[in-house]
Amino acid sequence: MQITLEIPDRLGEKLQQLDDRLPEPLDCALQEFTSAETISYQDEIQIVELLASQPSPDVILAIRPTPEFQNRMSELLDRNKSGTLSHSEEVERDRYLLLEHWVRLAKAHAYKRLQTSA
Repeated sequence: MQITLEIPDRLGEKLQQLDDRLPEPLDCALQEFTSAETISYQDEIQIVELLASQPSPDVILAIRPTPEFQNRMSELLDRNKSGTLSHSEEVERDRYLLLEHWVRLAKAHAYKRLQTSA
């Protein structure tokens, strides 16, 4: 398939350097772009793997918890306020709070990277 695009000269020069390898980075960029629209996480393993993959700032800024994750966190925080958390629930709450902290730090760094590159 042939597609004609109008792009800035600066970008065109970079793309010309790729010559016949252009489909590969375009494919990678499209995968990253489409995944950025729907990134959600359920547990710490999933989010740690995502952050460890060194995604682009846009991907990091698109990270959102699943509704189930949000509901569970709300439940744990409510039970914490009422003083009815079990020890295992305290551990779970602390893991989720640490995970949230990591995501906030990653988003702060991603936002900073976007600001300095603009």
